[in-house]
Amino acid sequence: MTTTLDPPGPATTSPPGPARRRIRRNPLVTATIYSALAALTVIWAAPLVWAVLTSLKHEGETTTVPPQLVPDSGFTVQAYVEVLSVGDLTRWFVNSTIVAVAVTALTLVLSAAAAYGFSRTEFRGRRTLFAITVAGVMVPSQILIVPLYEQMLAVGLADTYLGVILPQIVVPAMVFILKRFFDAIPHELEEAARIDGAGPLRIFLTIVLPLSRPILAAVAIFVFIQCWNNFLWPFIILSDPSLMTLPVGLVQVQSSFGVRYAQVMAGAVLAGLPLVVAFLFFQRQIVQGIATTGLGGR
Repeated sequence: MTTTLDPPGPATTSPPGPARRRIRRNPLVTATIYSALAALTVIWAAPLVWAVLTSLKHEGETTTVPPQLVPDSGFTVQAYVEVLSVGDLTRWFVNSTIVAVAVTALTLVLSAAAAYGFSRTEFRGRRTLFAITVAGVMVPSQILIVPLYEQMLAVGLADTYLGVILPQIVVPAMVFILKRFFDAIPHELEEAARIDGAGPLRIFLTIVLPLSRPILAAVAIFVFIQCWNNFLWPFIILSDPSLMTLPVGLVQVQSSFGVRYAQVMAGAVLAGLPLVVAFLFFQRQIVQGIATTGLGGR
C-alpha cells in the first residue's frame, strides 16, 4: 500500500497579504487613519451637539460672545416646554409619522416589484424603459413641483394625505439600487423553485424578498429619512394646519418665536429624534445593505 503525500498548497495556508500586514504593523498609518476618522466624527457631530446644547440654554445665553458650551446659569428644558406648548406639535408629529410610514411602505412595494420586473422579465422595450426610469434620477424634484401641484388640484387631492404621499412614492434611484441587488441573486435558486412548482409571485415573495432583507432595510430607512425631512412638497400642497407635517409646522413655531434660538433648536432636536431612533433600530441592516450594494449585491 502506497501513501501519496500532496505537496503543500499555497492556497490552503496562504498568509495574509503584504499590504494588509503593512497596515496592521505600521503605527503611523494606523494613527493617520484613526486621526482622520476622529476628525470626520467631530465635524459630523459638532453641529448636532451644538444644537442640543443651545436648546438647553436660557435664551439670553444662546448668543453670548464668546460662545459657551456650558452656560453660567446651567441647563434648562424651558425651551422644550415652550415649543411643546405652542402650536399642535403632537398632531404634526402624528402627521409626519403617517406620511413617512405610508411613503416608505408604498415605495418599497412599487420599487421592489419594478426592480424585479426589470431584473428577471424579458419584454420588448425593457432596456429603454429602464433607461428612462434611471434618467428620472437626474431630474430635480423642484422642476416637477408645478405640474405635480396642478395634477393634485385636478384630481382633488390638494390639502389631503394622499396628495402628500402619492408624488413621493416614485423613487427611480431605489428601483436602480434594488435591480442591482436582484441581478446578483443566482438564477439557479429560482429555477429550483420553478421545478418544485412555484410561480413568479411565490418566487418573488418567498425567495427573492427574504434574501433581500438587508437592502430593503437600507432602502426603507433612506426613504423614511427623505420623507420625514421633506419640507417643500408638504409646504406647497398643504394649507390646513391640522394636516401639516412636522417640518412645515416647525416653520410656524419658528415664526412665532422670531429669533429665539433655544426654541428653534429645541424644535429641530424634537424633529430629529425619530430619525435617530430609526437609525439605531435598523443600524445593522443599514450597514449590511450599504455594504452589499457597494459590492454589487454579492
